[in-house]
Amino acid sequence: MEKAEIGLIGLAVMGSNLALNIAEKGNRIAVFNRSPDKTDTFYAEAGDLQGKLVPCKSLEEFVEAIRPPRPVIIMVKAGDPVDELIATLRDYLSPGDIIIDAGNANFRDTIRRFEGLEDSGLTFIGMGVSGGEEGARHGPSIMVGGTEESWKRVEPVLTSIAAKFKDDPCVAWLGENGAGHFVKTIHNGIEYADMQMIAEIYGILRDGLGMSAAECSEIFGKWNEGRLNSYLIEISEAVLKANDPISGKPMVDLIVDAAGQKGTGKWSAIEAQNMGVPATAIEAAVAARSLSSFKTQREAAEKILGLPGQGAINPTDKAAFIADLEMALLAGKIGAYAQGFAVMAEASKEFGWSLPMPVIAKIWRAGCIIRSQFLDEITSAFTAMPDAANLIVTPAFATMVKDTDGPLRRVVSAAVMSGLPVPALASALGYFDSYRRGRGTANLIQAQRDFFGAHGFDRLDGVDKHHGPWGSGLADFQNA
Repeated sequence: MEKAEIGLIGLAVMGSNLALNIAEKGNRIAVFNRSPDKTDTFYAEAGDLQGKLVPCKSLEEFVEAIRPPRPVIIMVKAGDPVDELIATLRDYLSPGDIIIDAGNANFRDTIRRFEGLEDSGLTFIGMGVSGGEEGARHGPSIMVGGTEESWKRVEPVLTSIAAKFKDDPCVAWLGENGAGHFVKTIHNGIEYADMQMIAEIYGILRDGLGMSAAECSEIFGKWNEGRLNSYLIEISEAVLKANDPISGKPMVDLIVDAAGQKGTGKWSAIEAQNMGVPATAIEAAVAARSLSSFKTQREAAEKILGLPGQGAINPTDKAAFIADLEMALLAGKIGAYAQGFAVMAEASKEFGWSLPMPVIAKIWRAGCIIRSQFLDEITSAFTAMPDAANLIVTPAFATMVKDTDGPLRRVVSAAVMSGLPVPALASALGYFDSYRRGRGTANLIQAQRDFFGAHGFDRLDGVDKHHGPWGSGLADFQNA
């Protein structure tokens, strides 16, 4: 029998869709699931693709079915189940074989797993896959971390199944060990910020301007034809337009306002903090999701505190204000992407990955959740200035920041005065203002730190004296 080019373990929704995608693109694939009935059902429902599938009932049969060196994709629940499956596979695989974790793993776990297999003869790939169920089935964005040799073994299969943007496959090898999963983590952090900012703009339209879901949908639809063209704006238009088949009311109006999260956004915020890189819009988005889950507490607080008295926004020129909302959302997106790419740049140095920023932007242009027209501009910006300190200082984005500055300020100001929460948009504005101010206020913080902890400071005049005259001042303060 002809050997399979690759194998996959775990036939839940994502695993099944990925396996069908691989088969549909002409690659023979062996599949295995812990529950044999699941494998049987999957194969029976595969239709015309059965000829490219090798359903296996045991791990021995599964491993034997794959051409060495054997790439094995594992699609199981993140955490301990991944470690347990790796431990099991070590008894069946041979030197040179490749274990590929295609789940949403913490990149630090990926580094640990990569290093843990180094003496075994096996190797490990941490593979970020974005695009959800639809992407897995028809073409995701794929971020690969592992040895270059292991990448070369799987490159033909992954290139065939990846999403395409103008015929360019949205897949790339990004570096050793945890590089792929780290980039996927930051992708998700940007996704959190993007979704939160869209929700904040929706809140201004709904609660500030009193618009219906259908009216909001129409606005998002118009925006999707311009600079904000993206998957998330597109689906925002769709979900706001949809009506509940039971009540006939707008579906979105019947959904509890408590957002879930699976951890990747939190990981991106934590890693940004660990590396000392500000990612305020991402952090605000993560915090907003957490706060949304306190539904009962929020309802109780509204009864006690009430809502701010200002209430609705009444702009003198409604059309102009809606235009400001569009530009403010663009500004917020710029801030979120700039922060995400800055975190990746620092991680690249810290972990020795040499992450290719233009390539990352390119492979996000199709297939993934944050795909947008905007990413083509980021690709161009980083191609022209690959060593730019920050996206917002590249010529094209510096111009965009200047062009959107006024609208962002007006929108954040109007929302704050009306008591409408815009934590991510406000964080983006604060980031821009802090980043471009050459003389900030941290000099006072350094003086305070030196006063209470003798931490020292540097002087503007370069004088080699790094502590202030706090001794007598401290005595005077204490005796006052």
